[in-house]
Amino acid sequence: MKTLSGFRRSGFRSRDRAMGMVGAWTAFVVNEAYAVTSGLGYLSVKAPSDPISDPYLSIMSLLIVLMAPFLVITMVAVHTYAAAEHKPYSLAALAFMILLAGITSSVNFALFAIARQPSTTSSLWVLSFVSSEWPPLPQALDFFAWDWFFALSMLLAAPVFRGGRLENAVHALMLFTGVLCILGLVWLPFSPPQATVIGILGWGVAGPIVFLLLANLFTRIQPDPDPSPAA
Repeated sequence: MKTLSGFRRSGFRSRDRAMGMVGAWTAFVVNEAYAVTSGLGYLSVKAPSDPISDPYLSIMSLLIVLMAPFLVITMVAVHTYAAAEHKPYSLAALAFMILLAGITSSVNFALFAIARQPSTTSSLWVLSFVSSEWPPLPQALDFFAWDWFFALSMLLAAPVFRGGRLENAVHALMLFTGVLCILGLVWLPFSPPQATVIGILGWGVAGPIVFLLLANLFTRIQPDPDPSPAA
C-alpha cells in the first residue's frame, strides 16, 4: 500500500495528529476488548437465549463508557483533517458522534450502576435491557444511538477521505459501516435479533476497522509544521 510519507494536509498540525492517533488507536483497542469480553460472556451462558451476566456485563458497560470519549476525540481530529470544502460534513459528523457518545455512555453507565444493586427491580431492568425480544426503552435508545447517530457520523465523514489508497479505503468502509447500521435500524421493528446482528456487523465489526484505518492514516501522515513563535 502506498505510504503517506511526505503527504501533508494544510492546517493539520502535530497536536491534531497526536489527538487523532490517541483517539483512533484507543477506540480500536477498547472496541476489541469489548468484543473479547462479549465473546467470553456469550460462552459463559448456559443457553443461547440466556442474557450475559456479571462480571462480563459490567465490564462491557464500562468499556463502552471508556470508549465513547475517544470516538469523539477521533472525530475532532477528522474535522481538523478535513479540507475546507468538506468541513461542513466533518462538523456534522462530529456532532452526531457527540450525540452517540452521550446516549450510549448514559445508558451503559446506568446499566452498570443498576446491575450492581442486589434487588429484584434492578435484576428485571437488566434482563429487559439484554432481552432478545422487542427491546425496551434503554435498549432501544442504545440501538438508536449506534444504528442512527453512528451511521450518520460515518456517512458524513466519508467525503473527507478521498485520494490515496488508504484514504479511499477509509471512505469506502465508512460508507459500508453507515449503510449496515441503518439497515439494522430499519429491520429492528420486524426482527430485533436479526437487526441486532446487522447492527453489530456495522458498528461492531466494520466500525473498529474504520478506526484502525484512521489510526494508521494519522500515524503515517506528516503533519503541517507548527508556526514559528513571533519574534
